[in-house]
Amino acid sequence: MPKRFAEVNESYCVSCGACMSVCPKGAIKIVKGCYAFVDRNFCVGCGICARTCPAGAIEVKAHEVA
Repeated sequence: MPKRFAEVNESYCVSCGACMSVCPKGAIKIVKGCYAFVDRNFCVGCGICARTCPAGAIEVKAHEVA
């Protein structure tokens, strides 16, 4: 059964932290001040981060989980 996760396109991310501040699960961190990283152990695929991202760097995609 597929599960939805947010994915960050690092080349578009401007590391502003907007996504991190709205994530209800605390699943997003800024890595080395360069780009956002989504921890799939906590991401619930709600899409709030994607709607908030001013750079359009985040997409929510379905992935097969074993």
